[in-house]
Amino acid sequence: MKAVTIVKNGGPEVLVLKDIKLEDPKSGEVLIKNKAIGLNYIDTYHRSGLYPIDLPSNIGIEGAGIIEKIGPDVKNFQVGDNVAYASMPIGSYATHRIFPTKKLVKVPKEITLENAVTLMTKGFTVFYLLHKTYPVKSGETLLFHAAAGGVGQIFCQWAKSLGCTVIGTVGSDEKIEIAKANGCAHVINYSKENFAQKVKEITDGIGVSVVYDGVGKKTFDGSIECLKTRGMMVSFGNASGPLNPCNVTKSLAPKGLYLTRPSIAHYTSTREELDEAANTVFKMFISQKFKLNIFKKYSLSEIVKAHQDLEGRKILGPAIIIP
Repeated sequence: MKAVTIVKNGGPEVLVLKDIKLEDPKSGEVLIKNKAIGLNYIDTYHRSGLYPIDLPSNIGIEGAGIIEKIGPDVKNFQVGDNVAYASMPIGSYATHRIFPTKKLVKVPKEITLENAVTLMTKGFTVFYLLHKTYPVKSGETLLFHAAAGGVGQIFCQWAKSLGCTVIGTVGSDEKIEIAKANGCAHVINYSKENFAQKVKEITDGIGVSVVYDGVGKKTFDGSIECLKTRGMMVSFGNASGPLNPCNVTKSLAPKGLYLTRPSIAHYTSTREELDEAANTVFKMFISQKFKLNIFKKYSLSEIVKAHQDLEGRKILGPAIIIP
């Protein structure tokens, strides 16, 4: 058994693969042999210290695998079940791990574990963004930043299936066609163009109903510009760095805007919410409302390079780790 650990915050070089030994699962827990592990930006926030965690620590919040042992009083899961998770407790970067069943979902037989792990964090994120944080309506025009990324590719396909017009931004010309292929009606390279100005042109000066911004520092002010009166700014990530403090009077008051900072945890806090998210995401995928294209697979021994590639914007779509 092996797991990636960190003893201090820092760059990718602080990630170390070590041998581990696990005890038997306790009440309400199972032992999972991970078959696929998610690679997500939140992992870099935990590693760098942007989102503080107690150290030393394991790392990673998303995985999919097979149950090898069950603890006392576990009734709804059994040995051999294919399962997936995307939540604390931290520690998915491992060959094996103990995990509480209250945060675990069963994976339908129609979905491989490699696809399942791609659907958890990214699929759940798209579900709450489109159906909970700001329930979109057919005919609405939306702006989504980093449209060619792992979340973006799912989001744009899903939003298009709901009848929305998606304006997507990307950071390089090579990503434009990726975004278009996944459902964007308009794509803006924000490293070359003023995306706020382009959005105003596309919407005849009206602006969009909602902006979904996982990029953060570089795009926040421009995102506010893109919104129409009483629009909603959904800030759900910091890929370009942590946000500056928001000046409510300057940023929100002129157009009566709404600002929210949601996460998966806010929408999966109960078993009912978790099952609703999982069932909806799995159903959408099985019915081919969106497709997945796993861009790259890393081994656990390549974890440093995986984080370097992720932060270097070299990953054009969902990427996973195979233990």
